[in-house]
Amino acid sequence: MIWNTMMGTSILSIPWGIKQAGFTSGIILILLMGILTLYCCYRVVKSRQIIPLIDTSNWEFPDVCKYYFGSFGQWSSLLFSMISLVGAMVVYWVLMSNFLFNTGKFIYNYVHDINVTDIVPGTNGSNKVICPSAASGHLPQNRGVVFSADNITGFTLFEKWWNKSQTVPFYLIAVLLPMLNLKSPSFFAKFNVLGTVSVVYLVFLVTIKAAHLGIHLEFNWFTENEFFVPEFRILFPQLTGVLTLAFFIHNCVITLLQNNRNQENNVRDLSIAYFLVGLTYLYVGVIIFASFPSPPLSKECIEQNFLDNFPSDDIMSFVARIFLLFQMMTVYPLLGYLARVQLLRQFFGNAYPSLFHVLALNLAIVGAGVAMARFYPNIGGIIRYSGATCGLAFVFVYPSLIYVISLHRAGQLTWPALIAHIFIILLGLANLIAQFLL
Repeated sequence: MIWNTMMGTSILSIPWGIKQAGFTSGIILILLMGILTLYCCYRVVKSRQIIPLIDTSNWEFPDVCKYYFGSFGQWSSLLFSMISLVGAMVVYWVLMSNFLFNTGKFIYNYVHDINVTDIVPGTNGSNKVICPSAASGHLPQNRGVVFSADNITGFTLFEKWWNKSQTVPFYLIAVLLPMLNLKSPSFFAKFNVLGTVSVVYLVFLVTIKAAHLGIHLEFNWFTENEFFVPEFRILFPQLTGVLTLAFFIHNCVITLLQNNRNQENNVRDLSIAYFLVGLTYLYVGVIIFASFPSPPLSKECIEQNFLDNFPSDDIMSFVARIFLLFQMMTVYPLLGYLARVQLLRQFFGNAYPSLFHVLALNLAIVGAGVAMARFYPNIGGIIRYSGATCGLAFVFVYPSLIYVISLHRAGQLTWPALIAHIFIILLGLANLIAQFLL
């Protein structure tokens, strides 16, 4: 359950993050961030047990923050929790727009028997890999096909009404906004298995593609040339920002572990889940980076969503987009429900005070998603900014401060423990600041 919940959209940006950090430093950072976030998550799980003389069995982590930091802890934890939820929903909207656009494009070309020849720079052959970023600013949206004269009028009309950033994000409103306004989205929880199927299929896709493409690695430790990036790059904080959200489950881990029959196994189960998540991220990130064909392309061509490196007429990528589209359309209402419960219950004491309140909140959330899909459809940037922001509080600051305060009150605080946890807090702060500098 924890692995399935933690595995999300971040997996699509891990190869891009490794490119930004450099191959060797990318692997090291995934391992170190996995260990660090696991430790901080462990501190969250144990945070209720170190509170003396109070029954905390029904407490969530925001309740623990309120106990230690008063109303500031209560409201700040709510703020950062909303940032993580809304940030995830914005990323979902951008990705759903992407997947819906490419799915519609594939179906249109297939139905109308359009001969698709991507003029975006790429490799040749049946397992083609493209470099969309190389053509940005040179090719108009949707101009990656060559078709017969009979299809010109129809394709021009299709191109006008089926645009990745200008029209498709708005089409999703008709489907998803009514879902968000349901009092209980429990129906969509039944489709949770789609998340596991999607991740398993992505691993399968990556394996098959790598088997056909082969390995393309050349170790240039500090210099950069036309086809390879150095093993260590100053842009590495972009990967740490992505990884903060990729390993983020701290605001709901207590709730998830409450369902365990044997509570004494919580730490073991949490460690296994983090190990599996880290292994999945490593496998997908390393394989995509290593097999990306350079030459003839450059590793710089790896997109923030690695599926964008495969053309719209690629069958395996088409199936992956279908899986992910349906998965996200079922998870999106659940995220909206969590945001509604946390925010409206805090302000009005009721998760559904009225249809007007719920509709106003959902319109704001949907509007943020549409705006991002329209003007800033960069999922890597959205993930790292939101991950570093909410991670500062829930991953680095609150777990460390709560542990230090509890040790101090019990008279057990030592200098090594104090220095270690101050260092963790400073790492989180540096992680957030670096996102805006690089």
